[in-house]
Order: sequence, then C-alpha cells, then structure tokens
Amino acid sequence: MGERVARTQTFNSRCIRYDLQTMCFICNLKTSAPHADAGAAAPSPRWQARRAFLLAAGAGAAGSALAQVDVGSSSGLRKLVPAETLESSARQQYAQVLTEARQKGALAPDNHPQLQRLHRIAQKLIPHTAQWNPRSREWKWQVNLIGSQQINAWCMPGGKIAFYTGILSQLQLNDDEVAMIMGHEMAHALREHARERLAKSQATSIGLSIASQLLGLGSLGDAAASLGTQLLTLKYSRDDETESDLVGLEIAARGGFRPEASVSLWQKMQAASGNGSPSFLSTHPSGSNRIEELQANLPKVQHLYEQARRG
Repeated sequence: MGERVARTQTFNSRCIRYDLQTMCFICNLKTSAPHADAGAAAPSPRWQARRAFLLAAGAGAAGSALAQVDVGSSSGLRKLVPAETLESSARQQYAQVLTEARQKGALAPDNHPQLQRLHRIAQKLIPHTAQWNPRSREWKWQVNLIGSQQINAWCMPGGKIAFYTGILSQLQLNDDEVAMIMGHEMAHALREHARERLAKSQATSIGLSIASQLLGLGSLGDAAASLGTQLLTLKYSRDDETESDLVGLEIAARGGFRPEASVSLWQKMQAASGNGSPSFLSTHPSGSNRIEELQANLPKVQHLYEQARRG
C-alpha cells in the first residue's frame, strides 16, 4: 500500500492513499481423485480421512471469504444518481472541511498520536472493503482528525473519513471500539446510503419518475453535484443504520478487532446520550434493538476475528 502525505505549515492533514490490489480471499483447494485402474487398490482409510479433512478445510476457507452477515442487496434506486458525481461533490466538501479546520488550528498534525492511531486502524480495515463495493478499490481513502468536543465521526462517499477528538476522549474508546465506529462509517459509504437517500429525496421533491430519470440523469446529477453540506447532516434510515452496524462489524472482525466491542461502543454511546444528544446520534439514531441486533450477529463473525488474530 502506498501512502501519500500532504504537508502544511502549522497543522497538517495527513491523507492516506491506499492503492488496493485485487485481493482473492478464497483459497481454492484442488484435489484429484485416484484413477480407477483395474488393478489399483482402493484408497486407504487414512487417505480418505485426510482427503475429507482437506476438503472441509477448503470449504471453511472459501466460506469465510463470503459475507457472514446478512444485509441483502443494495437499493437499485441509488443508480439514479451518478456515483462519480456524488464522490466528486464529497471530495470538494471534504477539502472545505479540512481547510476550515486548518484555519482554526483544529486539524491534527501528522505526528498527533491519535491521528496515527486512526491510521493504523484504517490500514487494517481498508483491505476488507472491496467485497462490499468494488468501486472502493479506486477510492483515495483519507483519514483526518479534527479538534472538537463533538462526539462525532463520519465517512463521505469515496472514503473521506473524519473523527472528532471528542468522540475519542469523552467516550474513552479503545482500539476495538474505534474500529467499530470506523467500520460503521465506512459501511455507509460502501453501501452508498447517501447516494440512495439523495435519489429518494430528490426524486420525490421534484416529482420525477424513475423511467424518465433512466432516460436522462441531468436533474438528479445536478442535485448530487450541489449536495454540499448536506453530506454532513444527512440522516439515515433505521435500515441503513442496521446495515452499517453489521457490515462495519464484519469489516472490523476481519481486521482483527474484537466483535464484542460493537456492543460496548453502543453502551457508551447510550450513556453519553443521557448528558445531551451527541452529534453522532443526531445523524445515527440509536434504536432500542441496536445492541440486541449486534449481539445476535457476534457468533457469525467470531471466526473471522479469530482467523485474523492468527494471522
């Protein structure tokens, strides 16, 4: 993986570019059956047992390459908004956010321990994103830290991530919990929830039919190009949140982060909500069954975590 660093005079933004290689997570175990010659002896019981073990091991390896959580397919409605246009808008908005933070002296420098921590976590998660969205292989992932007491973090389309110092310090998050937040935010971008939200809201507000938009994407494309700050205040549906919880859980587990941290994270988030609504919860509502849903899916990803820890 390559890393590109953009330096400034006082406070720096560190932009990590990951040129992801196409990765094959499936181990194909090739076995050949003995030729049945007339005089050939039948395979020994030991060979039969060994062959059965190898086949089972191969099946297990192949199975773990597939998605372990069930979130269904992405909405086809999102295709009404060109992905390239939305990602271009996100890049512009992200650059604006970083510029404003830099001007206020709030953008963490390269050597900031918490920023370096975020980069280490991101490096473990990004290789496991492409199976959820092949486009992410081409994304120029960026991770930045902004000095603010807000309990907030987000990921724009195209892999533009920001954490606020408040979410790290006030919730006292360990690395596993940070990975769960980062995986959750990555999942919003990978599942293209912003693209889907925009398509639904714009198609409804301007009364356009799906058929007419398939013939010409001009109106929705223009809306995506001028999305601007809506990306930072976009509210996702409960289904979007559930998808991101589970996809983020799996990505983090594959990266070697403890699945149970997803539960402790939301317990901390709920406790923080008692002292006022954190910014994170304003765009990521906490449903009453959120923790129960995560707990039910922990067994599905536990073996992925164990495999990652074994290297």
